[in-house]
Amino acid sequence: MARRPAADGPASATRATGATRATGATRATGAKRASATRATDPAGPAGEAAGITVRRRRPRRDAELNRERILDAAVSVMLREGRHVPLAVIAGEAGVGVGTLYRSFADREALLHALEYRAYGLLNQILDEVSQRDIPGLGAVREFLAGTLTVGDQLILPLHGAPPLVSDRAVHARQEINRRLDRFIERGRADGSIRAAVTATDVIVFSALITQPLPHGPAWPLIAGRQLAIFVNGLAGTGPAGMPGPAVTREDIEAAFTLLGGPRSGAGEPRRVADNP
Repeated sequence: MARRPAADGPASATRATGATRATGATRATGAKRASATRATDPAGPAGEAAGITVRRRRPRRDAELNRERILDAAVSVMLREGRHVPLAVIAGEAGVGVGTLYRSFADREALLHALEYRAYGLLNQILDEVSQRDIPGLGAVREFLAGTLTVGDQLILPLHGAPPLVSDRAVHARQEINRRLDRFIERGRADGSIRAAVTATDVIVFSALITQPLPHGPAWPLIAGRQLAIFVNGLAGTGPAGMPGPAVTREDIEAAFTLLGGPRSGAGEPRRVADNP
């Protein structure tokens, strides 16, 4: 059978031309539709210019505010009812749902760890303020201790009974606080205002003592203030009694925290969330 010859006459040319026109028209129509969609998209510039309101994902700032409300509430509730208060009570105090709390803090331990990191930040803020003042070393130690009294209820720390953190971040924070207090003590020895064999760890331990009110003691701010004055006055002289030793060091404190089984390096970091309901 003879093969049918290719159609390359006028009819074929017409079909080809029609197909080309159809393809071009389709593309043009698609482009117009896409352009129209962009122009009327409520989430696009034209929609914004037209005053069309669309529901967008809430910014991360909302989650951060909720997180801070939860931490503030946790401090207040734990101070009033103890560290083992139900997390639902803390969420209620913060004005958020329990689900919102769990989105930021997986459990009670995670919440306590976040409060510990926050406490280290508060202590460093106090050290920042004291460091900016041109005062003798003894005065710097006194001002640091006085500052800790003003935020004592916020200091959720291992020496206050919180579960100890031994993550890199926590260890670094404690090292920084010790280092800065050592500078105050060195300044005091250089200017003659500190004569006692005191260490930064001694100052930190004393701070932990005076920032935890006695259960039934009256007028704690007054009592704590007196103890602070006695401590600081003792630093100015050698004292009538010998100093028992050896001194407790920062390394001793870290070793004790490690033995208690705190989270290792990288653990215990508070989870960050993009947004809350």
